[in-house]
Amino acid sequence: MEKKNVTFDDIAKYTHFSKTTISRYFNNPDSLTIKNQQIIAEALEALNYKENKVARILANGKTEFVGIIIPNLYLHYYSEMLNQILSTYETYGYKFLVFTGNGKKDIERKYIQELLAYKIEGMIVLSHTISSQELASYNLPIVTIEREDEYVCSVNTDNYMGGVQATSLLAKSGCDVLIHINSEVPENTPTYGRIKGFQDICREKQIPHELFLGNTGDTYEESLQCISQLLEIIEKKYPNQKKGIFMSNDTFANMLLNLLLQKYGRLPDDYQIMGFDGSPASREAVIPISTVGQQIDVIAKEAMELLVMQMSERKKRRPVPLGAPVHKTITPILIRRQTTI
Repeated sequence: MEKKNVTFDDIAKYTHFSKTTISRYFNNPDSLTIKNQQIIAEALEALNYKENKVARILANGKTEFVGIIIPNLYLHYYSEMLNQILSTYETYGYKFLVFTGNGKKDIERKYIQELLAYKIEGMIVLSHTISSQELASYNLPIVTIEREDEYVCSVNTDNYMGGVQATSLLAKSGCDVLIHINSEVPENTPTYGRIKGFQDICREKQIPHELFLGNTGDTYEESLQCISQLLEIIEKKYPNQKKGIFMSNDTFANMLLNLLLQKYGRLPDDYQIMGFDGSPASREAVIPISTVGQQIDVIAKEAMELLVMQMSERKKRRPVPLGAPVHKTITPILIRRQTTI
């Protein structure tokens, strides 16, 4: 026999509440007492009620969708962060619409308009393209991760501490020169802390050092070519010197390691390599790479908690907006592996 769909009318008759009260349970539960919420919840279980998601969206405009804009997926940090964010569905029940950015503002603005058309309830942004001031203008709960965040809530790593940790470990390895390879990032972005931490430790310990800052590419192939060219420069400039190289992320550290293995068949004794982020790429490399773990799972969890807090507040009859953006900082963890002594 075909199973009958349970309606609001059926639930109302079962609980002896009005259909208006049942509707309030789904659309504005805070307006009911805890006791009445419990009675209706038990009735739904007893009646084996299956919610019509489309009808609910049409009724209250709440989709339980969250938008994500992420720069790319070839950097293991971003792919692992996306994996961790998506896994929060089991905890919060929110679904995700994901766009991969391409560094072009007009395209990413189209992405945001597309997300808004789907009636998303909030957004997580890892892309650096659009300013936080513009993001705030969309009047939507937003949390950013590892990017400029003056006007919106954010979760970031203590990048300065991570830079200090990475550089200090290389300094202890007895390197003749320390090198940091990174993009040329603005000082108001969290990632700049890695550069500052590197410089401060090198100056404090009076260790010869060099920064290679510039365009590191927007695709795997471009980044690999860039790192290959930088390796040639480093080998010509610092022959017969023990080199400690601090890469800006684990994907780049893995690229450098593979280039050295292809050229020498092993990791030469005059190279020490540090990555940054703690993505699976570091531990699964041919030679496990020392890195600064950003606790990606913790960042994803904190970001969703912060976003859900904002979205839940908006659903109240009298929401209280945040007085100022909330910024959370996650402590990095130094992970020592086989690419450093």
